Amino acid sequence: MKPLVQLIAGLLATSLVAGLCFAGMEPAQETDKDTQCVEEQEDSAKCATTDEVREPIESAVKESGSDAASERRKSLLKDAVAALDESHKALSALETGDTEAALESLAVAAGKLDLVVARNPSLALAPVDVRMVTHDLYASVEDVERIRDRAAKHLKDGRLQDARALIEGLRSDLVVEVYNMPLATYPIAIKAITPLIDADKIDQAKRGLQNALNTVVVTQHVQPLPIIRAEHMLTRAEELAETVDREGEQNDELKRLLDDARAQLEFAQALGYGQESDFKGFYEQLQKIAQKTEGGHSGTGFFDKIRNALRSFGEDSSGAD
Repeated sequence: MKPLVQLIAGLLATSLVAGLCFAGMEPAQETDKDTQCVEEQEDSAKCATTDEVREPIESAVKESGSDAASERRKSLLKDAVAALDESHKALSALETGDTEAALESLAVAAGKLDLVVARNPSLALAPVDVRMVTHDLYASVEDVERIRDRAAKHLKDGRLQDARALIEGLRSDLVVEVYNMPLATYPIAIKAITPLIDADKIDQAKRGLQNALNTVVVTQHVQPLPIIRAEHMLTRAEELAETVDREGEQNDELKRLLDDARAQLEFAQALGYGQESDFKGFYEQLQKIAQKTEGGHSGTGFFDKIRNALRSFGEDSSGAD
């Protein structure tokens, strides 16, 4: 494997490095983390935000992820969750030879599923669990572009696995995973287990139950971290822009926040979270805001357009796999 491949595939950090300009922050305890490092270089972040601003922004980013997961948890169906739990209990009971306990759990599961179907006759997928995973990358835009070029060359040469090893770590996002029970097949599969147990076909019952559990469908809702960070930077920048008679340090901070927000958007673009045309309007809006706030000028409404556009962009980035 080439050295550049090893850099992206082998340097796995043990805690969440917060991305383009948030190295060194404490990890969010409620998430799984996957942090890739491309190079150990102090200037890879290319951000000038001070610690006083950086830390609350990163805290807000973590809170955004928790809020997204909490919002998805509201859709969980308690009866479906209980049915899944009873299914696991039934499998465990079969593994220990306790067929009576297995039959009891299957009966409870079947009853719960009947309730779910009766209450939601048109529902195809019943959400039963939510998990949040954080993927982050410590790299510069130049690093990402160099790796993309190498991957493109590998693809052209037919070296698909080398290309995959390069690009699989090129992501920086929060992923909210929703686990769903397929109501068209799961209840039928569960009810088919009981006759097998009654016929003393325990191995076949275990396989059938495991196969049913394996049909749980996972949908993923992706939120790019650079976009989230840019949003929070602009929230702080808007507060400063609305401040009348700003002092010199406040003007400097406002400029840094606008510059860093642009850097985050450039990072998101480099990672392929949108096309060049998607980001062009963001850069134009940032330039207009910089012009309007130059020289200590203040006002309201400067950020409305870019804030709404970023929020819409983040929603569009959320999808299901």
